[in-house]
Amino acid sequence: MNALPTDPPLLAVLKGEHRDPPPVWLMRQAGRYLPEYRALRAEKGGFLELVYDPDAACEVTVQPLRRFHMDGAILFSDILIVPHGMGQGLTFGPGEGPQLTPPLQTADWESLTPAPGYFARIYETVAKVRAAIDPSITMLGFAGAPWTIATYMVNGHGSKDQAETRALAYADPAAFQSLIDAIVRSTVDYLSGQIDAGAQAVQLFDSWAGSLSPTQFERWVIAPTASITSQLMARHPDTPIIGFPKGAGAKLAAYAAETGVDAVGLDETLDPAWADAVLPPGMPVQGNLDPLALLTGGEALTQAVARVRAAFDSRPHIFNLGHGIIKETPIAHVEALMDLVRKPFR
Repeated sequence: MNALPTDPPLLAVLKGEHRDPPPVWLMRQAGRYLPEYRALRAEKGGFLELVYDPDAACEVTVQPLRRFHMDGAILFSDILIVPHGMGQGLTFGPGEGPQLTPPLQTADWESLTPAPGYFARIYETVAKVRAAIDPSITMLGFAGAPWTIATYMVNGHGSKDQAETRALAYADPAAFQSLIDAIVRSTVDYLSGQIDAGAQAVQLFDSWAGSLSPTQFERWVIAPTASITSQLMARHPDTPIIGFPKGAGAKLAAYAAETGVDAVGLDETLDPAWADAVLPPGMPVQGNLDPLALLTGGEALTQAVARVRAAFDSRPHIFNLGHGIIKETPIAHVEALMDLVRKPFR
């Protein structure tokens, strides 16, 4: 995949170009640390009300761009839109995590009634954002990866170690495979719709990839991701795909080699120098500043940024966090981070 002279910086790096300074965007860059976000969410009355209002979701997506001039606009949405579109009920109670009903410990996914209208609202948001942002900014879509989505669908909510879903995958692998296959199909259609609406690159978030043994990781993380990647590339050969297998650790090299993703996102637990050594030469990487270093600021932030940039100085690199911005992060620290990243390394 070759970059074009007209490609914005972040998209060019995803296609293999090296840039100094690197382009930057931050996971959860649109969120609760911003007073303008908190005000709009209070006005709308809830998280899903915000997500499914294309005008409001567009506004949230562009809020951090106004303040910090990032190189990427990440769609404001949630990974659980896919199970919602597949027919599970989805709620976000005050002060609670997401709840999916019925949990698939007590129901069969085949009994769910698909609700594709939820996807249509997200596509409308993508189109509105793409029309609103400067051409120098890359529009990023996303979805949850099948393993992570399955953990929520089976349990009905988040869990510390995904034990219920892991146990089901061991006890009835055929039934669990059918669920994973259904999520793959829905995710391919969902991401394809985002691309048709204007997304220039997409990211697969596998937030709970780190809870699996190596054999299970191969079956429930690598294989479904490879299926999504191959199908998306057949439909949209010029759209880069970023894979983010949080917690993959030593399994990262196999993930990069076997899934077919164009770039990999690295969480903060990985030594960036190790990652640079084990990943395929020239493969773009994204990450991996510790969100707590950003929260702390000062010299801790300066040194952490320098370590990440030094490790990836000779590789196509998108500067990002190893996970999402912590809601208590001072805006001044994000401004300081942007100043540090915008300086040429050499």
